[in-house]
Amino acid sequence: MTMNGNILIYGANGYTAELIIKLAQDEGAKPILAGRSSEKIALLAERLGLPMLAFALDEPDVAAQNLAGVAVVLNCAGPFSRTARQMATACMKAGAHYLDITGEIDVFEAITALGAEAEAAGVMLMPGTGFDVVPSDCLAAHLKRRLPDATSLTLAFQAIGQPSHGTATTMAENLHLGGTIRRGGKLTTVPSGWAARDIDFGAGPVATMSIPWGDVATAWVSTRIPDIQVFMAAPKALRVMAKLSRYFGGLIGSNFVQALLKRQIDAAPAGPTAEQRKNGRAHLWGEVSNAAGQTATARLDTIDGYALTALTAWDIAKRCAAGEAQSGFRTPSMVFGADYILNFAGTTRTDLR
Repeated sequence: MTMNGNILIYGANGYTAELIIKLAQDEGAKPILAGRSSEKIALLAERLGLPMLAFALDEPDVAAQNLAGVAVVLNCAGPFSRTARQMATACMKAGAHYLDITGEIDVFEAITALGAEAEAAGVMLMPGTGFDVVPSDCLAAHLKRRLPDATSLTLAFQAIGQPSHGTATTMAENLHLGGTIRRGGKLTTVPSGWAARDIDFGAGPVATMSIPWGDVATAWVSTRIPDIQVFMAAPKALRVMAKLSRYFGGLIGSNFVQALLKRQIDAAPAGPTAEQRKNGRAHLWGEVSNAAGQTATARLDTIDGYALTALTAWDIAKRCAAGEAQSGFRTPSMVFGADYILNFAGTTRTDLR
């Protein structure tokens, strides 16, 4: 096959997928472009001069047949609640490693449940190979390394820039569903925006609220720390909306309001422009504590989240195709280590205490 021609990118016509494809082509690689819509994928493949496949995920056996000869699948077709489990099942049938760029807790939990089956098949399942959750997973693993007997982990992030259509759609679909934390090793449902705190990401205190971020699922697998919560920097309007959703969740989740929100999303740009990605930054903060009251805190600063996603997702896909995958369910830090994120230019980590 041509260079990296055994890597298939599903949902190739999406915003983030096209960033990954451009990065791959800049390196001289020729990944296979794939998706549900033959028309959309064919137009993209013709424009870029890349091989293509078109298939749906409704029948795993049919999808698996389309994956013959593929070593790695990078699923970029969100919302991943509709595609991840189906594609992961097809990958196990075909003997291909499964990657995606999700940040959805329910998706991580569903793929985690397939771990034993994947190990038996000699296939690696690694959802979350982008900004969700590579930098935060590496930060969690680093803090666990600093305080091995940690019993509590708190993570937070501040992303500068606008979300893509896929990210915004996922947020809209989950806005009324409440929050999730981990307590005693178990996922626990809490109200939306149930906790708030000011966190210093390096330029003074910033108001944040708790959110059901993917690390509530993945950091447990990576670190076995039993209590985990994640916060996001949020403007006052979003914090107020989160609290209102506790009382008007049914209305926000109705077909009418969801359709209204998605029309607004579709009317906006597909995602940040090249200039916005170039100037964008993301700041992460994390803290662990143990039963004795000892703590360890660190910050991690990276480039724009979408630019970072393209870099990490493509790098992990290449590494897996080259033989670095480990069978079963894995998180990025489990396979590549806590310092993996530091391989990417523009990323720095600072231990605070």
